[in-house]
Amino acid sequence: MQALRNFFRPAWSSDERLDDKTVVITGANTGIGKETAIDLAKRGAKVIMACRDMERAQAALKEVIENSGSENVVCMKLDLADSKSIKEFAEAINKGEPKLNILINNAGVMVCPFGKTEDGFEMQIGVNHFGHFLLTYLLLDLIKRSAPARIVTVSSMAHSWGSINLEDINSEKSYDKKAAYAQSKLANILFTRSLAKKLEGTGVMTYSLHPGVVQTDLWRHLSGPQQIVMKMVSPFTKNSSQGAQTSIYCAVEPSLAKESGGYYSDCAPANCSAAGKDDDLAQKLWDLSCRMLSIEWD
Repeated sequence: MQALRNFFRPAWSSDERLDDKTVVITGANTGIGKETAIDLAKRGAKVIMACRDMERAQAALKEVIENSGSENVVCMKLDLADSKSIKEFAEAINKGEPKLNILINNAGVMVCPFGKTEDGFEMQIGVNHFGHFLLTYLLLDLIKRSAPARIVTVSSMAHSWGSINLEDINSEKSYDKKAAYAQSKLANILFTRSLAKKLEGTGVMTYSLHPGVVQTDLWRHLSGPQQIVMKMVSPFTKNSSQGAQTSIYCAVEPSLAKESGGYYSDCAPANCSAAGKDDDLAQKLWDLSCRMLSIEWD
């Protein structure tokens, strides 16, 4: 019912400005990340597009500058499948930027064949969760100094089909690409929830969201029959600009300034799965993530 109500609600829009604010968006060279970059640049923010493929990033940068009318946009190399790259990126931001007001953990891989990151994590949990977990950890002091600030993590309704396999987080015993994707998206929600608790009183707020079923490059790993199904439902799906709206909403909507840890869809609060509200599971995932990344983050 909630989805139906959201469908008939007028489209969200806001003229909120972001002058003198700095934003980092991961995976900003394509899809909803690029559309988010265009929108936030239009609002006056300095936008840092964090991208793995610098050739594609340069083309996207040109597009973002042209479409936003803002020159205050840069792209920087970030490979979330490599902790060395994450550390180099974070070090460059911490040294080069006096503030970071909004971090949008947008990059993701979806239902890809089994593969491993440079650090030996299964690719989907590695990029979608561990990579963003480490990035947020490394940027957090700067974000806290920049408060009021926001950390927005793009999840998916696919989280509701997921569970966290604490005994085999890297799907080494058996790999189901859809289950691994759903696990990574549930991890995004649990991370957002735990992070909100740890950041109480700091002025840093956290949000996770479902962007909608969006026609993006993430579909590239779907099988032939799955792609046919997606084409059939495409009139009911969103383009990248529509898909970016909930990310933008979580980044700028003034009424969310005191909200933290929640899950959003269609520019409104939404219900996540029971597992997504499980604080015990969230803490276990947090502890496991710290161990896997060899960091201490209480």
